[in-house]
Amino acid sequence: MNSEHLTRHGWTSLGPLLTPSQCQDLLALWDREAAFRSKVVMARHGFGQGEYRYFADPLPPLVAELRENLYPRLVVTANAWSALGGALDREPAFPPSHAEFRELCRAAGQSRPTPLLLRYGPGDYNCLHQDLYGGVVFPLQVVVLLEDGFEGGEFVLVENRPRMQSRAEVVPLSAGEGVVFAVSGRPVQGQRGPYRVSLRHGVSPIRSGRRSTLGIIFHDAA
Repeated sequence: MNSEHLTRHGWTSLGPLLTPSQCQDLLALWDREAAFRSKVVMARHGFGQGEYRYFADPLPPLVAELRENLYPRLVVTANAWSALGGALDREPAFPPSHAEFRELCRAAGQSRPTPLLLRYGPGDYNCLHQDLYGGVVFPLQVVVLLEDGFEGGEFVLVENRPRMQSRAEVVPLSAGEGVVFAVSGRPVQGQRGPYRVSLRHGVSPIRSGRRSTLGIIFHDAA
């Protein structure tokens, strides 16, 4: 993982995280209703078009393993960002293991798992948003593309700096590849000290084919 690129741009590639077989195994879970705690039809809420489904506890072993193993790779950057103080409005107190972090979530009343599968077809899209589910927030999250063969559907990040125009960036992905990015913001060192840059993410309209992704959010929901 390129930590410098992550801090400078708010995202970086994690390279291949899943094999083609593992991608197919996750895609096959879509029709197993017992694997999920809830589903969201985005058009009903003004979120875009398409559908996503939150996994239930216990998470599928592959999803749980990814979540637990990725967290220690990211926590150093998370604490480095938080160490800049008011830039992200929280203290550098993220524990070294994801199990310990989930205990912090539970203590704050956040006990519902947030990893999810997302699926889009032709014409579907995801509006720009931030995945915030309570007061306890881990500042980084991961998306893994599960299939190729679609057109459109670019993963888009939009950055907003104080007193500046917004900047958009398209993040390339191939099936099995993951990207880590800021949940809602990152610190930037300015001439007068660090300040916060806000980020939102979304997916551009699908022109043809189907796009499916695995989302790994490390904080749980209230």
